[in-house]
Amino acid sequence: MSDIKLLDCTLRDGGYVNDWLFGHDNMVSIFERLVDAGMEIIEVGFLDERRPFDMDRSIMPDTDSVEKIYGKLDRKQAMVVGMIDYGTCSLSHIKPAAESFLDGIRVIFKKHLREPAMRFCAELKALGYKVFAQLVSVTSYNDEEMLDLVRLANEVKPYAVSIVDTYGLLHQDNVMHYFELIDNNMDPEISIGYHAHNNFQMGYANCIAMLTKKVNDNIKRPMVIDGTIYGMGKSAGNAPLELLAMYMNQRMGTHYQISQILEAVDANITQFYQAPTWGYNMFYYLAASNDCHPNYVSYLMDKRTLSVKSINDLLGKLEGEKQLAFDKKYIEQLYIDYQKNEVNDDDACAALKKAFAGKKLLLVGPGASMKNQCAKIRHYVEAEKPTIISINHIPSDLVPDYIFLSNAKRYVQLATRLSKEKYPIIATSNVTGTTPDAFAYVLNFSTLMDKDAEFVDNSLAMMLRAMVNLGVKTVTLAGFDGYSARRANYFDSDMEYDFVKKKVEYLNTYMESFLASLKDTLEVRFLTDTRYNTEIR
Repeated sequence: MSDIKLLDCTLRDGGYVNDWLFGHDNMVSIFERLVDAGMEIIEVGFLDERRPFDMDRSIMPDTDSVEKIYGKLDRKQAMVVGMIDYGTCSLSHIKPAAESFLDGIRVIFKKHLREPAMRFCAELKALGYKVFAQLVSVTSYNDEEMLDLVRLANEVKPYAVSIVDTYGLLHQDNVMHYFELIDNNMDPEISIGYHAHNNFQMGYANCIAMLTKKVNDNIKRPMVIDGTIYGMGKSAGNAPLELLAMYMNQRMGTHYQISQILEAVDANITQFYQAPTWGYNMFYYLAASNDCHPNYVSYLMDKRTLSVKSINDLLGKLEGEKQLAFDKKYIEQLYIDYQKNEVNDDDACAALKKAFAGKKLLLVGPGASMKNQCAKIRHYVEAEKPTIISINHIPSDLVPDYIFLSNAKRYVQLATRLSKEKYPIIATSNVTGTTPDAFAYVLNFSTLMDKDAEFVDNSLAMMLRAMVNLGVKTVTLAGFDGYSARRANYFDSDMEYDFVKKKVEYLNTYMESFLASLKDTLEVRFLTDTRYNTEIR
């Protein structure tokens, strides 16, 4: 509904959890996923002149900093806003809206500061911004004070006035009282907003109550409802954005792309989340929304190869009694069938065979040796000038000639950089199921997997099988260190998988056996140290 807008404030309110240190890549990825999800309003962080500029943090001293972090991104349909805690960012740090990446600014203020804060809102509006007046600790207002705030708002005419339940104290009768008091007295062109906190587990329920009242009572006033990805936020957190989007899709005819929000949960948000013993959890959300046993969700998530969208697609293929009765063999077969996504790769194979003919090939993995032995790798590259193929990651100290992608989850994490850095990509068909014609070369997953292995899609094994199929006789490996239960397995800690620690012996033994099987068809040389106990060196 065009007069109801969802506003995501993950990059701002979520920052209370991690001191706004999301990391630049995460900030960009979250923003782009929210845009693709169809969010009408995206809040990109705090404006606070007391904090120095940091490319990795979503708390910024001025509007120029917003431009530095987000300025090259495509906002499409989204309104982009920032937030100022009144008194922490002066007008001297705010450029006119016409010169800013921001479309709007939200101003939070306590009750006793309402008069000077509303004057500040008027000054921001004069600079061309859509201004939101955010009534912090709304439960501290009595009716007379609220009517005085409404009087001030009617003079300034901000874009929106928002009920902010800072301490999560409101129940539905309280929410409706504030809503009706404001709605009955405020200029009808001013939107009314609601920002929930979940201390009483009422955030989502109160948002639903607001939305239901607007629809049932045919209220014409525009409305803005706040949420955050996975409910990330201060104290008990916020109303989860994915739940709000789901409700509006089901009940109000909207078309938010919830899979994009779930990808952000998986790729960008869960690293900041310390899981409780119970409570709201994406596993159970996916299970409930697909009417299936939660073990199906955990089984697919534990593979760490599928995007959340792909997991959702797979869960949708469960049929009949199997939905609620977990069957490991059944879901494994569905997983393999889903991954195959058969394509005709004759042209891709012919082109790659020609491109690699007579070339020295260096296959680069994400092992810790990429950092520990970077001088050795750099010396080899300078001396031998090999064609470099990086597997499921982008190296920090090398410029690869190709990227090999066999893992859909890794692809989701790299998508923003890949779209900008334009490497030729060799992808297996399981990665390309939802992105046809997106990559330069697509190879059939089914010809590269090992259907008899516990992990059918080991990326190094798949790449080496591809080398054999392409007629390559010799390859050099760097950054394929094998696995350890005690030491870091990747140069980037964000790439670590929990399950690896439990499967170290199997993974190392499998690869040793596989390398031995290649002895007569492909010479494999290790440039960096490896734990694989193999004679092929």
